[in-house]
Amino acid sequence: MLIRRDRAMVAVTIMLDIAFHGGRANTVSAADLASRLGMARRGMEPLLQSLSRAGLLDSIRGPRGGYRLGRPRRDIRIADIVATATATADDESARDTPAGRLQSGVIDPLWHDLESAARTQLAKLTLDDLLTRATAAGLRRPSAEPITFAI
Repeated sequence: MLIRRDRAMVAVTIMLDIAFHGGRANTVSAADLASRLGMARRGMEPLLQSLSRAGLLDSIRGPRGGYRLGRPRRDIRIADIVATATATADDESARDTPAGRLQSGVIDPLWHDLESAARTQLAKLTLDDLLTRATAAGLRRPSAEPITFAI
């Protein structure tokens, strides 16, 4: 695993964006999400589906549909997001592993130790912790309801 930066990082970013802009009450459209992340919507769809199947996101259909958190942000561990995102990627990367005595005697145990340390750290963090970091970084969450004026 060793946190495949591409897929795992995108999954954590997607979850943080949905928590930041929608949470459990409001939905975030895939189009808005793709626009903010600078990604193609089609490229994100498989990952959004995986996160939904894992119960981390709820997928809402309809004109005001989109995605929202599947459970409270304090209950969503970053380790769960990474595990969901890398589940299929781990099978693919295992085939590309070098062979040999140095690999099996030194590198494999080293990677196991590093993965264990990473999993331990990720299990300590929740989406709520990342939102706290966003606030500390000066990011402000959008208001829940858009301001409208009627005369």
